[in-house]
Amino acid sequence: MRTLFHRVFASAALAALLAGPAAAAATITIVNLDGPGEGFNDATAAAPVGGNPGLTIGQQRLNCFQEAANIWGSLIDSSVPILIQSAFNPLSCTATSATLGSAGPRFIEFNEPSFEFQNVWYHEALANKQVGFDLTPPGAAGPGDNGSDINAQFNTNIGTPGCLTGSGWYYGFDHNEGTKIDLLAVLLHEFAHGLGFSTVTNGSTGAYFNGPPALPALWDMFLYDETTGLHWDENSAVQRQSSAINSGNLTWDGALVTAAAPLTLAKMPELLVPFGSGSFEASAASFGAALTTGGITAQAIVVNDGVAAMLTTDACETPFVNAAAMAGKIAVIDRGTCTFPVKALNAQNNGAIGAIIVNNTGGSLSPGGTDPSVTIPVIGISQADGTALKAAIGGGATTVTMRFHPTRKAGLHPNGRVRMYSPNPYQSGSSVSHYDVSLTPNALMEPAINGDLTSSVDLTVPLFRDIGWIPRLLSAPGGGASTRVALASSPNPTHGEMSVSFDLAADETVELALYDVAGRQVRMLAKGRFSAGPNRVAWDGRDDRGRTASPGVYLARLKGPHTTATQTVVLVD
Repeated sequence: MRTLFHRVFASAALAALLAGPAAAAATITIVNLDGPGEGFNDATAAAPVGGNPGLTIGQQRLNCFQEAANIWGSLIDSSVPILIQSAFNPLSCTATSATLGSAGPRFIEFNEPSFEFQNVWYHEALANKQVGFDLTPPGAAGPGDNGSDINAQFNTNIGTPGCLTGSGWYYGFDHNEGTKIDLLAVLLHEFAHGLGFSTVTNGSTGAYFNGPPALPALWDMFLYDETTGLHWDENSAVQRQSSAINSGNLTWDGALVTAAAPLTLAKMPELLVPFGSGSFEASAASFGAALTTGGITAQAIVVNDGVAAMLTTDACETPFVNAAAMAGKIAVIDRGTCTFPVKALNAQNNGAIGAIIVNNTGGSLSPGGTDPSVTIPVIGISQADGTALKAAIGGGATTVTMRFHPTRKAGLHPNGRVRMYSPNPYQSGSSVSHYDVSLTPNALMEPAINGDLTSSVDLTVPLFRDIGWIPRLLSAPGGGASTRVALASSPNPTHGEMSVSFDLAADETVELALYDVAGRQVRMLAKGRFSAGPNRVAWDGRDDRGRTASPGVYLARLKGPHTTATQTVVLVD
C-alpha cells in the first residue's frame, strides 16, 4: 500500500524575472485559472508575432506559457506529468518598476523512501519525479483541487498607464522584444523556481521551513558559505542569516555547476588600483565599449554635476562642474537617481574615456540598460570598493586600469564556485535563490531580467542535475535499496582518450552515452548486454560523426532497466 508522507503547503510567492533548458523529457501542462474575458481568455484581437500564431491576446499569452513549459519539458526528466496552475492578475507596479510575475511550488515533501536525500524539503515536481508517482493528485488538497504542482501568476497591467509606461509584454518566441518585456524569458525563469531553483528556508531570519518538522531545503545542501566553510544545512540560523548578506561569499557547491561554470562564463572585469590589494573585482555593463585584457589606464576623477539636491556625484545632470578636469579621465559615479546609460553618456559627453559606477548597497553591481550612443567602457564596483577608491582620489591623483582579469571568470569565487545573489541588505524574493548579478554572460537565473536572454538555460541545466532532476546514482535491481555505485572515468579531466567504468549488480542490457550540458547526445559509447561486476568502455575523444569533440563539460550517462547513473567528464585542450 502506498504511504503519503508528511505534506505541507508552501508559499507560491517566490518572485523573480527569467528562465531556460536541461535533458530527457517530461510533460508540463498549463492549467488556466483565469475567468471569462481576462488573462488567457482575453479576446482582444492580435496579429501573430515572433512565431506565436495566436490571434487574440489571451491565446498568445497561453501559447507563450505552453512554449516555456515545452522547453522545460524537453530538458528535464520525469515520468510524472507536471501541472502549473497559472493566471494573469494585477500585481504591484509603478511607472518605472514592477513585479513581472512569480512562481513557486504549491507543496513541498520530505522523507519519501525513494528520495536521494532524507530530512530535507523537496519541491513537489522534483519529489514526484523521484518517487515516480503523483504525491498530490487532484483532490489531495481538498475537494475540487486540480492537483497542480506549481502556482504561477503574472502581471496583467504591464504596459498600461502607470505600470512600466511605454513598455508591455512581448508574446513572440524569438526574443525580439525591442522596448517590451520578453514574456517567454520571464516564464522560463519563473518556471525554474517552481521546479526547484529556490529554497524554502527563510533567508532574512535563517529559520528552516517548519512543516513541522523544521528542516533544511534540498537547496540548502548545496548553498555554501565561503567564510564559515559550511553548507546551509550544517550551520545555525544565525549563521544562515549572516550568510544571506555575505556579499560575494555565498556560493553553489554542486559538482556539475562548478565543472560547467569555467567553460560558460567570460573573463572577470577588474579595476587595478595603486593601493590595498592592487585590484577590485568589477562587473561589465550591458552597454558601452567592451573591455580588453590590456584595458584602458587613466586618472580616476569623481564626478561633480553640481546638483546637491540629488547627489552631486550621480552624474545625472550635465554639464559637470568639473568637466574641464574630466577630459581624458575615467569618471567615478555613484549609483542612484537616473539610469546607468544616462550616467555613462553624461560622463562621455563631458570628456571621460571610461566610467566606474559605484553601488549604493552591499554586493556587486552589474550596470544594466541599453544605449548604443555610449561608446566608452563602463563597469560597476561594490560600495565598499567605491568608498576606498574615492578616499584614495581625495588623497591625490589616482591612476587606475579598467580591464579583464587574465585568468579569473566573472561570477566565480576565487575558490572556483559560482556566486549566489547575497546583497546587503537582504532582498526578499531575490536573495539566495538566484545566481549573482556578476555572472557574465548574464544568466537566466539572475534576479533581474536582461535584454540578452534567449531560450538558453545556461547554468540552470547543471544545477538541475546537481539537485537530482537527472539521476546520478545507480539503483539495485527490482527497486531495492540504492547500491550507490557511481560511474567512474579516467583520466578526468582528459585531453582526449579516456575510459569509463561501471559496476553492475547483475547482468543487464544498458546504454552508455555521452551528452553535452544541454542534453544533446555527443557519442553513443556502448549499447548491449553487460555482465555483473566491473565493466570498462573506452572513448577516443570523438563524437558520433567521428569529429574531435570540443573542449567542455560532458555527462556520461548509463541507463538500463534497473540502473541509471551520470558522471561528469571534462575535456580540455
